[in-house]
Amino acid sequence: MTAVTPIDCGSPAYGSDFLQLDVGEAPVGGKADWLARRLRQAIADGQLAVGSRLPPTRVLAAELRVSRGVVTEAYRRLAEDGHVEGRRRGGTVVVAAPLPQPPTPCGTEPRRGPTPVATDPAVSGTLFAEEPDVDIFDALRAARARIDFTPGQPDLTAFPRAAWLRAERAVLAELSAENLGYGDPRGAPPLRRAIAGWLASNRGIRVDPEEVLVVAGTAQALTLLHPVLRADGVDSVAVEDPGSLGARQHLQNGALTTPPVLVDDDGVRVDALRATGARAVLLTPAHQFPTGVVTSGERRRELLLWAKDGGLIMEDDYDAEHRYDRPPVPALRALLADQVCYMGSVSKLLAPALRIGWVVPPPRYREALTDAKRFTDLGNAVLPQLVLARLMHSGDLERHLQLLRGRHRRRRDAMIDAIAEHLPGAVVHGAAAGLHLTVTYVPEVADTALAAAALTRGVKCQPLSWHRQLPGRPGLVLGYAASPPGVIAEGVKAIGDALRELV
Repeated sequence: MTAVTPIDCGSPAYGSDFLQLDVGEAPVGGKADWLARRLRQAIADGQLAVGSRLPPTRVLAAELRVSRGVVTEAYRRLAEDGHVEGRRRGGTVVVAAPLPQPPTPCGTEPRRGPTPVATDPAVSGTLFAEEPDVDIFDALRAARARIDFTPGQPDLTAFPRAAWLRAERAVLAELSAENLGYGDPRGAPPLRRAIAGWLASNRGIRVDPEEVLVVAGTAQALTLLHPVLRADGVDSVAVEDPGSLGARQHLQNGALTTPPVLVDDDGVRVDALRATGARAVLLTPAHQFPTGVVTSGERRRELLLWAKDGGLIMEDDYDAEHRYDRPPVPALRALLADQVCYMGSVSKLLAPALRIGWVVPPPRYREALTDAKRFTDLGNAVLPQLVLARLMHSGDLERHLQLLRGRHRRRRDAMIDAIAEHLPGAVVHGAAAGLHLTVTYVPEVADTALAAAALTRGVKCQPLSWHRQLPGRPGLVLGYAASPPGVIAEGVKAIGDALRELV
């Protein structure tokens, strides 16, 4: 009998001095997966620091004696996860570190997907049992889940750390001592100029930098508007239905009533808006939240006529840059400056943690809003404003947006494919743009019950009914920007399983 020598999975083979990679460790047919895993681990444990350059694909492929396609595919997976970024002549650069994963023992298959985490059924049931309170979003963020489909959540691993660090170093190198004092409460002049340029080139809005007020996101913009509106005799702001629960809560916190106005396939119903008697309305016309409807040309004309009769349009342009399958839609502010209060931010483009947004108010509100900002916080922190201004002027922010569009399109497509497979008969709304999809489904199980059941399976999402004041079909609002395609497919499957369990 011939003795069988055990295979040593660590035996020498063709390799590279870079990270001491040994292609002999790779399973047959799984070289790209093995290489991506090794690189991801090296980034997580600090062997490859943020800012490090990976070897050119041709060079590493030659050293490992594998096809160049193996290395290209591994790099593509890391880019898809937001850990590296291709910069043409600058090569492939590490831009974000994943959480460290435990090493895979030799001879075992790596476990696919994220670590299972689920919320106790009693907790998820309580979370979705009643009408959402003011702390509902804090409670949902705190809930344990392995997959997070929270709408409006950008891919935080894609934050352009290297570009931000370069811009911050450049700003600090040029910053005078006097710029470290209290700034202009309206915002740092370089950022206001940069925002004016960004709005002109990306949203069709021609605005003087003096008209721009820098704020800590749209949430603060709404809070600053409370006393200004009441001083102008406005005590009611109509809102879209369905429409953002969070925005509605901010308005109600300022003692403003929020009569609902039905949204159809053309946008907000202007006849219903007139019927409310409200002198102001909060709209998301470029990509309605949560349905994704784009306000039609005819409906826009009706809105502008309503505004010319003395109405105020508060335009929340929350994710208008994220579009995939349709041409750009100009902001309402570009059509009627005197009756539109325009609001935007970088929360969906870079990260909510920056707390940087802007308001372009009608002339009659400009001074009062500036005073409100001054007496609230004396203005946003100056240094991050100057860094963002540099990112805008340098073109780095535009390049980041182009990267995100490709990544988000792939993730959106993955979610649509998964819905078709695991939620047959479901209708997808708002797929042409944004960071989320709204899904209505059959049979008509209560969406709060479905969201609770999904959470017990480790998937976090929001029921459509949270964003309604009027009756309507049940549905889910599913954010896709923050999850890789494989995780998206797993999460949608869990929702499908939960729905079948409830029927």
